Amino acid sequence: MPALLLVQEGEFTPFSINTGLIFWTIIVFGILLALLWKLGWPALLKAVEERERRIQQQLDEAERARAEAARLLEEHKRTIAAARAEAQELIAQARTVAEKERATLLAQAREQYEQLLDRARKEIEGEKGARRWTCRSPPRPS
Repeated sequence: MPALLLVQEGEFTPFSINTGLIFWTIIVFGILLALLWKLGWPALLKAVEERERRIQQQLDEAERARAEAARLLEEHKRTIAAARAEAQELIAQARTVAEKERATLLAQAREQYEQLLDRARKEIEGEKGARRWTCRSPPRPS
């Protein structure tokens, strides 16, 4: 016979039942359970609730920050759009002013050109008349 099956009386084996040990194990387990229930459970529950509250606050803060970021982004987009529109308007105004100034300068240049041309023609006509006069007049005695 195998040695495991031979159990002498009073000897402990893994399959033997000791009622005294079971009794005291249940008593100690009950006392520890009562102590943990009384002292440990409220502290554990308080820690879990505090952690839950902190996480909720962080989620709320993150939501507020996201909403603020979205609002600032929209405001920034509107500001950029307004600035672009203003820049386009300024460019259009500058082009209009430049075109008017160009037209004014061209008109002044044409007028000065015409005046200069008329003066030159008059001088040329005067010179022609003076030469004709000198050519027709008799030579002067010296």
